[in-house]
Amino acid sequence: MEKQTITIYDVAREAAVSMATVSRVVNGNPNVKPATRKKVLEVIDRLDYRPNAVARGLASKRTTTVGVIIPDVSNAYFASLARGIDDVATMYKYNIILANSDGDDKKEISVLNTLLAKQVDGVIFMGHHLTEEIRGEFSRSKTPVVLAGSIDPDDQVGSVNIDYKEATKDATTKLIKSGNKKVAFVSGSLLDPINGVYRLNGYKEALKENGLTFNEGLVFESEYSYKAGLKLHDRMANSGATAAVVADDELAVGLLNSLTDNGISVPSEFEIITSNNSLFSDIARPSVSSISQPLYDIGAVSMRLLTKLMNKEDIDEKTVILPYGLIEKGSTK
Repeated sequence: MEKQTITIYDVAREAAVSMATVSRVVNGNPNVKPATRKKVLEVIDRLDYRPNAVARGLASKRTTTVGVIIPDVSNAYFASLARGIDDVATMYKYNIILANSDGDDKKEISVLNTLLAKQVDGVIFMGHHLTEEIRGEFSRSKTPVVLAGSIDPDDQVGSVNIDYKEATKDATTKLIKSGNKKVAFVSGSLLDPINGVYRLNGYKEALKENGLTFNEGLVFESEYSYKAGLKLHDRMANSGATAAVVADDELAVGLLNSLTDNGISVPSEFEIITSNNSLFSDIARPSVSSISQPLYDIGAVSMRLLTKLMNKEDIDEKTVILPYGLIEKGSTK
């Protein structure tokens, strides 16, 4: 037999109070006598009443729900951001709907429209880059949006990041100062402004300031995965590189293992600096030196910024840049 849905009317009837009184109890309104509150709560418990979030959202024009679009939920980088988002969302009593986009431009549009159809109050977007299509959808929906670990070159959409240009410049400089004349730059798609503009420019500046010529043959585009890193060895060997700055930890560990499997010693023959300082960089052997991003904080600050936008609070800066570091481990001399 199908379970009967218990409504606020049923609770009100059983407790012999008005539906408004039940609503006040459910929403924590203090203007209810203790005895009445106790009676209503006992009925709610006995009937196993669960307020209809959708109905409440329609009535208040708010669902206290936030949609989070994530390219790859299994990637340690995005998982760390998501944890920060979820903790702050819980603090401010928002629920999270996590949606995986697979980093696919068309799926991002589909996922966004699905979230908007669920009447989410705001969206946190973690795509690799903003297409004109997704930007158009953001603009049409009028729903507040914040980018976490993603950049809007036009500064129209709020975002939380580190200074990717300076971080990559520091990492590249460290490898050059260690005696490497051929440092490879390994990233995801260069269509992503974080890679193709900010990180790449930081890499180029480090080369220039240290008297080295930029060589396109030392720039590698790759998927962000361990398997993709394993496939990099032959291309890396042909380039003559003796070091690499890598934009993703799984990718970096794949490269590390492919070098080791082919008899190349890290760090004595090849040095690596990765970019996220996730668990992968620590459990690898040798451990991988890394730019340290405050991943949890990027997620947490993104969610806090979104709460301000959703509540129309005053905001000092829509573009937030958090500090980074450079942690030397076993993959550098």
